[in-house]
Amino acid sequence: MVLCPLKIGSIEIDFPVVLAALAGYSDLPFRLLCRSLGAPFCTTEALLDRQVMIEKRVRRRMTRLDDADHPVAGQIMGSEPEVMAEAAVKLAEMGFDVIDLNFACPVRKVVSKKRGGFLMSRPGETLEIVRAVVRAVPARPVTVKLRRSFLETDTSGDEFREIARGSFDVGVAAVTIHARSVDQKYKGRADWEFLARAKREFPDRTIIGSGDVHTAADALRMLEETGVDGVSAARGAIGNPWLFRQARDLAAGRAPFKPDIAAQREVILRHYRLACTFLDQGRALHIIHNFGIRYAKMHPQPSKARAAFYTIRTEQQLMALLEAWYR
Repeated sequence: MVLCPLKIGSIEIDFPVVLAALAGYSDLPFRLLCRSLGAPFCTTEALLDRQVMIEKRVRRRMTRLDDADHPVAGQIMGSEPEVMAEAAVKLAEMGFDVIDLNFACPVRKVVSKKRGGFLMSRPGETLEIVRAVVRAVPARPVTVKLRRSFLETDTSGDEFREIARGSFDVGVAAVTIHARSVDQKYKGRADWEFLARAKREFPDRTIIGSGDVHTAADALRMLEETGVDGVSAARGAIGNPWLFRQARDLAAGRAPFKPDIAAQREVILRHYRLACTFLDQGRALHIIHNFGIRYAKMHPQPSKARAAFYTIRTEQQLMALLEAWYR
């Protein structure tokens, strides 16, 4: 399967399957791990615009970069054009290559504060934010993350169309579409036909698809069936960072890499060591505890391996777990 590079403004990405913004997961250690396994482009966890403006430990952790972590998008979420623009400038100064605006998050506490997915119901307010950010960072590509609609019952796509068209008109470089409504959250099936219609409507623009990309085969099938320019892998990459290598294998006509016990052990250790490099050990152990539960799905005895990850509290316990289950 011949795949074209993914273009986001002036940035050309050699392979069109990328790592999505994942709350609680797409931190620097995981991004570096995914890059080592074939991910060509990554996005940070979503940052509140005001978080970006305040020098605190949370900001330092969530905005930390590395020379190997490029190109990378910094994703921000907020409701005030001026504050979003200031946050975008700050991210550009920090060295982020792309500024990504999240208008898709369906989490209740986000929507209740009129951020994220709430803005799918307010096209005028959304476009004010987009215009302010594009003006504020003329040297950086700006992208937006949208959903199919705000309400599940809205099948017209009018709000999406207004926001997407208005965003492209003011200079946005790409639109990522999660093919569910905000109302739907992550339930039910993603509407890939909506992705196909969006690409037909904006044939000369960069459209990135998202939703139900559980495997590398799903990623390539989305590209083929919908015609989108790129695929954003989210939950499918948690516990399977090999997804990007597997997608490259499939695109090249090779059998997808299947990680054996040795490969799983090596990646878990590498993930832990990356986390220790950039974070304190307590945080690193917390991360590997959460990820380990997901890594266990690749194990020949997934339920037993998963149960073992629930018990780790120290590095010694982690090493003992690897000896017991990943020899």
